[in-house]
Amino acid sequence: MIVLAIDTATTDLVAGLVEVRDGHTKPEASSPREMSVLAERILATRSHNELLVPTVTELLAEASLEFTDLGAVVVGCGPGPFTGLRVGMATASAFGQALGVPVHGVCTHDAVAALIADGASADTVSSLVVTDARRREVYWAHYRGEERIAGPDVVAPAALSIGGSAEDNTVDVLSVPENLREQVAAAGIEAGTVTYVAPRPAGLVAVADLSAVPEPLVPLYLRRPDAKEPAPKPKSPAIPDISGIRSAGAEAAEGE
Repeated sequence: MIVLAIDTATTDLVAGLVEVRDGHTKPEASSPREMSVLAERILATRSHNELLVPTVTELLAEASLEFTDLGAVVVGCGPGPFTGLRVGMATASAFGQALGVPVHGVCTHDAVAALIADGASADTVSSLVVTDARRREVYWAHYRGEERIAGPDVVAPAALSIGGSAEDNTVDVLSVPENLREQVAAAGIEAGTVTYVAPRPAGLVAVADLSAVPEPLVPLYLRRPDAKEPAPKPKSPAIPDISGIRSAGAEAAEGE
């Protein structure tokens, strides 16, 4: 099965084509999924809306495939800011409807944790995945291997805590963008390895249950959208208040 994987929950635009071997469509730790990445792009850009579809078209050409070769779509559902996140989810949904293929939503942080845990210590490595939530906040989730222990949630960096003691706030791997590292360190988070692991197509597909009936896509905003509805405009003084006229007319009609 050829799977299109998309994620726009972070500042990276992630898209890729992954071939999943038949019979390995369900993620199981005891039986690792057999798959290969045919083509992928991880672009550091906020121009998700302008670049996503052209990037997917480019990937298909690179892999000598057509849209009709796709058997499923996997999309990261966040956590992420409203504006960027909806681009990937809306595009994935549109592809699924147009091609008649299932669309599976996954937690973006779960996909990152799967990449971190991909190794000899997959079941025991502890990791903390942190991404930029804007508004001076961060999204975070805590993992043991691929199992999510806590989160995802959104907090100010100074309030980030995964335990009640310094020992509890220590992980093997901390994935955090470079511009947030000082703030996260100031919160008392310690790690054996500090790096940034971007979402990748392999991670997105690794945590998706391709054998399941897809559930409706639910974005993980974890807070109100950045875009707010404008406040009601005050009534112009040039527009007369006719509510009293209507009331008087109704009373007159009742008296007839």
